[in-house]
Amino acid sequence: MIDQLICSRSQSLSEVLRSLSPAAELSCFLRVLQETRSVCPSRMLWLSWAILSMFLAVASGNTAPRFEMNRTFSLPEDTPIGAFVLRLVAVDDEGDVLTYSISGSDAHYFNLDSRSGNVTLKQRVNYEVEMRITIIVEDRNNNKPIFQNEPYFTDVPENTAIGSSIYTVLAVDMDSGNAGRVSYSIEEVNPNDAENHDLFYIHYNGTVFLNGSLSYNNKSTFYRIKIFARDNGGLLHGQFIYQNNTAYLSVTVVDVADLDPVFLGAPYSGSVPENCPLGTSVVKVQAIDQDKNVNDIIDYSIITANSLFTINNATGVITVSGHLDREGIPGEEVQLQVVAQERNLNIYQQVAQVNTTVTIQVTDINDNKPQFYLCEDYATCDFTGPPEGDFSGEIEEHASSRTPVAGLNIVAYDPDKGSNGTFQLSLRGPDAFAFSVSPWKIVNEGTVQVLVSNSSLVDYEKTPTMTVEIVANDTGRDTDCCSFAMVTINLTDINDHRPEFNQSEYKLYVLEESPPGTVVSSNITATDPDSGKYGEITYYLLPQSIHSTFTVNATSGAVLVANGSNLDWGKRSVYYATLQAVDGGGLSGSTQLEITVVDINNNPPVVVGSYNVFVTEGQETRVQIQATDQDDPETNNSRLQFEIVPGEFSSNFTIDPNTGVLSSEGPLDREAIPAELEGKMVVTVLVHDLGIPQLNDTVNVTFIVEDINDNAPRFNSSFYEFSVPEGLKGVFVGSVEATDADQTVINNRISFYIVSSTGSNNFMVRSNRLGSGWYQGILNLDSDVALDYDRLQQKFFNLTVQAENSDFGGTVEAVTAVVRVNVLDVNDESPTIEPSPPRDIEVLENVTLHELVVTLNATDMDTNHSLVFQELAVACFNRSVNVGNVCQEWFLLEPNGSIFVNSSEIDYEACDLVELTLRVKDEFTEKGDPFSGNETLRILITDVNDNPPVFVESTTTSVIIPEVSSVNRQVAVVKAKDADSGVNSVISFAISRVLFIPDNGPEQIRENLFKVETTAEKDLYIGSIQVASSLDSSLKGQYRVTVEAKDHGNPPLYSSVSLDIYTVDQSYRVRLVFDSSLQDVQSNSDEINVALSIATQATVHVANIRSIEDSGSSRSDRAVVKTAMEAYFVYSNGTALMPGEVRTLIQRNPGELSRLLKLGLSIIGPVEVTQSNKENELFAVIAGLAVAALVILIVMILIIIGMRKSYVRKLRALKALKVASKFSPGDVVQGPAIPGTNRYNTEGANPVLGFSLYPSLDLEENASSEVASLNSLDENMVDAPEVAPEVAPAAYKRDKADAVHQENGQNEPLKAALESHKKDKPEQLGHSKQSFAFDNTSLDTSDI
Repeated sequence: MIDQLICSRSQSLSEVLRSLSPAAELSCFLRVLQETRSVCPSRMLWLSWAILSMFLAVASGNTAPRFEMNRTFSLPEDTPIGAFVLRLVAVDDEGDVLTYSISGSDAHYFNLDSRSGNVTLKQRVNYEVEMRITIIVEDRNNNKPIFQNEPYFTDVPENTAIGSSIYTVLAVDMDSGNAGRVSYSIEEVNPNDAENHDLFYIHYNGTVFLNGSLSYNNKSTFYRIKIFARDNGGLLHGQFIYQNNTAYLSVTVVDVADLDPVFLGAPYSGSVPENCPLGTSVVKVQAIDQDKNVNDIIDYSIITANSLFTINNATGVITVSGHLDREGIPGEEVQLQVVAQERNLNIYQQVAQVNTTVTIQVTDINDNKPQFYLCEDYATCDFTGPPEGDFSGEIEEHASSRTPVAGLNIVAYDPDKGSNGTFQLSLRGPDAFAFSVSPWKIVNEGTVQVLVSNSSLVDYEKTPTMTVEIVANDTGRDTDCCSFAMVTINLTDINDHRPEFNQSEYKLYVLEESPPGTVVSSNITATDPDSGKYGEITYYLLPQSIHSTFTVNATSGAVLVANGSNLDWGKRSVYYATLQAVDGGGLSGSTQLEITVVDINNNPPVVVGSYNVFVTEGQETRVQIQATDQDDPETNNSRLQFEIVPGEFSSNFTIDPNTGVLSSEGPLDREAIPAELEGKMVVTVLVHDLGIPQLNDTVNVTFIVEDINDNAPRFNSSFYEFSVPEGLKGVFVGSVEATDADQTVINNRISFYIVSSTGSNNFMVRSNRLGSGWYQGILNLDSDVALDYDRLQQKFFNLTVQAENSDFGGTVEAVTAVVRVNVLDVNDESPTIEPSPPRDIEVLENVTLHELVVTLNATDMDTNHSLVFQELAVACFNRSVNVGNVCQEWFLLEPNGSIFVNSSEIDYEACDLVELTLRVKDEFTEKGDPFSGNETLRILITDVNDNPPVFVESTTTSVIIPEVSSVNRQVAVVKAKDADSGVNSVISFAISRVLFIPDNGPEQIRENLFKVETTAEKDLYIGSIQVASSLDSSLKGQYRVTVEAKDHGNPPLYSSVSLDIYTVDQSYRVRLVFDSSLQDVQSNSDEINVALSIATQATVHVANIRSIEDSGSSRSDRAVVKTAMEAYFVYSNGTALMPGEVRTLIQRNPGELSRLLKLGLSIIGPVEVTQSNKENELFAVIAGLAVAALVILIVMILIIIGMRKSYVRKLRALKALKVASKFSPGDVVQGPAIPGTNRYNTEGANPVLGFSLYPSLDLEENASSEVASLNSLDENMVDAPEVAPEVAPAAYKRDKADAVHQENGQNEPLKAALESHKKDKPEQLGHSKQSFAFDNTSLDTSDI
């Protein structure tokens, strides 16, 4: 801080300013200077004030106020105490309330109004003494902390460590010192502040820390922290206060994968019937991720080794995967270990899983039929082995009832439980009625016996072996219900039957020439029901003579040929014999045999002739095959049948089996015959008889099919597609192939042609033989033609190729195929940008960073291309002027043509047009130029309303003279600009506040005193501040007018400025008297104003010009014409000249003084101004109102009294009138009249009213007033005699007791005065006066 600075005469103000440190306090230094003026013999003392600098260092973000005022003031050393010295004017950008103070060793010389900044002289100053005044503008705690960048939101993982910072808030207090330092605290935490208040704490710098653990599942997932910001306090309006503010921080707890999954409803159990289908759902397990918001996918698996169950890894449904057999599962249940595993690792990079036990009970169903087992020892019976289905035992025939069959050892077993294992036994079968089963019902297991129930049916001869089937039924149903055991019962026989043949006679047949041993009959046997030796039979053939030809097998009874040569159908056709059967007991039986000799087939058929047939292709044919047979035509041995032996062409023909007619199935096709056979078809026909065995003969029938041209050519494909690159001549395109099924060259030759179509003349085709009936069509581009892909409307040709042959005189067979020839593009064209030139793009200056602006389009006539955009140059313009590289990095051109915003610094005011020079490159270009032409993309930056209006600084001091400032008069001007454009730059001015700061007294807010009119000059807007209503010319001080500038953007932006308009009150009005007429002064007013301005160097404001008369002239003299001009003399700094100062300055300028004298100036002096005393005026108004109220009260009282007596008075008046009618008017003595009234001073005044002449007397009735004059009712009825004009009227008095009667000759004073005026008029011009005195001090009620 600078303690002292003395400004010498030789040191300039700029040097002083440069010598100050930026951290110095605002200091003002004052030196009293004395100078000798050549124009004035006296010496004057001037006090020079120099305000050298203003800097205030503060630690907060609040900017210091700054002084905006003139820096130098002059003060004569003879300035009186209390005089105004200067006004301190400072502004604060934040609009804070400012207070002023001065300090220093010399501060006691001055008084300072801390609010207005007015400095007045407190103590006389002396030039010879140096003084220093320090003025310090102190900040006040008038700003509360303001939170920045609200609202506040943050996400915090639930596993955040305690003590971690989660967010930082910032509150800025624009005050300085402790008042600008902000401290933070947490005021409330929702939900459940009581529990969660200490979950967070906040650091002094606004950083919020976690003070406890979070849990997404077990605690709240959201917290709302109320943060309290308070400054450290400061003075405001004389009190020490704290400013505070609150903000809210929303904390969202983010779930993380830190918990294992958990099963719902564990442990699990379920049941499933055995033998259920595969895939049957048993039970569903369900696990959830305890991290609710993560909710990871969970996979299920079974870790227990088993083949019976499986689990769906996604749904957790356990299903049957193997055959379930309760009887094979120990304990009838299965326990599984199921694992639920999250698909992703947890935050610790570990597998998050959980397992549980699932118990599955396999329930029993009736899935096991009862089974039968062979158990010699029931106690050691093994039911795990395979069951038995056949049992055997024995019993003697005709055994007694309930005799058990011996040797069975049957045990029945059902592994099912309960009722499923209970079964019933029964017998069925052909022998079931002969036996019974015991027991009939078994639970799980038991021994089974078969007992004889009907001994008569147990007959060995009927059946030595009896069979019954034991049925075990555990369902009660008739089908699909049971198990069976076949029991074979062997009967023991006794000899009680002889052998018997089934027939008494048999007819037998034998072929002639049968070899010896040929069985004639093997099925003729005798039966003996007995068994053993009693059932053994021996056969004999009788008679003995038959044995030369036939014999018999003694054991089997089969009849055999003994000598076949004797069997000749032609010699003997029938033999007779007897067949005898004898058992071991000697019992016998016999039957008769008739043996017939049968002829045999011993001659084969024979085919007659050979067969070669010529057939024209496409025709049918028929051939008769002939054959003979030498066998007897009456037998099948000579009957013949024909058939085709299967072969290569057997399917093409049919033959009548009886007649032997061979026919083709249809027209024969040469092409169906292999070419190497040259059209020959060979069919083998078999001829056989119907004898036994059949005898046959064969013959080959050859058909020779002659070829005709009956097949058209055939393309291998109906559609071909080839490709040919553009720009090549005569190039090979492709080949087509066609075949002709005809087998001769003349019929299968093929020619190719191109059917005329669009573009077909560009191609040619030629034929090439590849084999018999196989030709190739080679397609080439014409040698004179080169295709241009880019010029073709269609990029392919559809050609119709025709293949045909001719049989030289026959019909022409033709076929067509479509050939598509695709023209391949060769990348030989340059790309282009479309549209060209590109359309202008508009971008808001506040566009979001990385936002897509536009995607440019480029085309390439080539089909195979890779287009890449390239930026060549960037040009920046502002209002058509190149502004360098300011926009170089604003936009980013991607290779695909997308243009993105690349900068957040886009500013319309810096650059409103960006021109991007760009091009496109085809990276697949094979030949030619790969680049497009250069194009310029114009990006028009669109203005947004981001600049508030800025006032143009003005050093002009505004002064107003209320007396001469009429309505609509301009008193000040503000100017503002807006850096935006268009409607955003249009400015409107408005007056937001008018504060009147008097020289002495409190500040006052005034309304509707000023208005502002807005005009524009190009981009500069001018606000003309005008008087809106009449101003009080008696006020001393200044108006502080706050003008607000608002642009027309959306939303609009505002700025404001305060103007000080100094008032010049009436005490500064100067009166200039001219010895000229009003018309002369008015005509010379401009010249007078110029002379006065030059002389005083001030602006002259004329308030009034009027004529005046010289008061020193008599009434009889001619009046001297003078004109008074009243004016104000005001400087640009707001000061005005007093009359004496105006006089002195004019006298100091002889030239202008002479000029003004010629214009008639004679006197310069002050104007008498009546200064109203506001307090006296208010007191006078109050007193006047009180008097008025009192008068009204008195009048009302009088009215009431008068009305009360009105009726009595009228009666008295009528009475007086009646009395008066008895007298002559001439006899009535008239008293002197009172001028201006209808009263007379005799007889108690007006008889109607009844009042005395003197209202000060008692108002009660007066008996003497009844004596009245009738003439007092109407003065016009009285002709009073004239009196001499020199007789003066006398004053009369009368009391209640008597009335003084005047002489009859006295006239009524008003009438006498009027007549005297008529008669003595010349005397009145001679200034002769006559005085009248009347005693008429008040009015009565009738006058009112």
